[in-house]
Amino acid sequence: MPDSALLLNSQSGGLQMPSTAFLFPGQGSQAPGMGLEIAERYSSARAVFDAADQALGFALSSICFEGPAEELKRTEITQPAVLTVSIATLAAVRQRGIEPAFVAGHSLGEYSALVAAGAMKFQEAVQLVHERGRCMQEAVPQGVGAMAALLGIDSETAADVCRQAADGQVVSPANINSTGQIVIAGHAEAVSRAVEVAKQSGARRAVMLEVSAPFHCALMTPARVAMEPRLDSTAFADLQVPLVNNWRAREVRSGAEAREGLKQQIPNPVLWEQTIRHLVGQGVERYLEVGPGRVLTGLMRAIDRRLSAHSTHDLASLEGIPAE
Repeated sequence: MPDSALLLNSQSGGLQMPSTAFLFPGQGSQAPGMGLEIAERYSSARAVFDAADQALGFALSSICFEGPAEELKRTEITQPAVLTVSIATLAAVRQRGIEPAFVAGHSLGEYSALVAAGAMKFQEAVQLVHERGRCMQEAVPQGVGAMAALLGIDSETAADVCRQAADGQVVSPANINSTGQIVIAGHAEAVSRAVEVAKQSGARRAVMLEVSAPFHCALMTPARVAMEPRLDSTAFADLQVPLVNNWRAREVRSGAEAREGLKQQIPNPVLWEQTIRHLVGQGVERYLEVGPGRVLTGLMRAIDRRLSAHSTHDLASLEGIPAE
């Protein structure tokens, strides 16, 4: 099926809105039934699911639409599933004539953002993230790593908490999500110690998270090494709209920069708050979360309640996108 049939080209004739950024969610936004209503209403979205099934050689669409939830939680399934729903939603958004001036994605969502920007073909991206999920899961044996959320402390305090708790092990900030919401990752014992240190350091709340691996920390270095040849053999075009990446929260416009960012994001923290503040500095006034869930819309409110954010997690929200 030609890529043009998927309506993934940002030159598809839609109306570009200079003050709009498309934001793409990452792992944790998945839920059984995601994407079904949109696929039933929009032929362009249905075509994305069909392309994913063909590229992967199994019925990913059925897992998205029907579950079971436990299957959808497997990292090597979660990642292509969230990507596929995001790009299917993107196709429906574009069918409604909306285009971004910037794109960004949270962790896995950076792949969706690069597809939206024309840097990657969807079929290659969905295969890559299927492999990425497997590599990340295999990088650390089950039970060795962990993640925790620290609420009510800033990133500098969180980094200091991790230094105090490390005791020769790995523990570090993994997601700088918003002012007062930092996720840490590393060895399970060190993360547990960090939770206690954070409570003593004034955190409003510090809790262990139910995750399958310690993402975005040095323990993910084997996954980065495993993914490097796959990324090097994948064609990346220069972007048709700029991406603000996870690794440095900087604008990316070339295919080479995009590829390097995907390598570096695996063992390094997601600088999400910095990403949003960069977009604000570029004059972006409206933020559209394209894909399943409403996680990024919630984070937008935590970063700055004055910003206009809208999710597209179901048919009603998609068709209720407010006018510019």
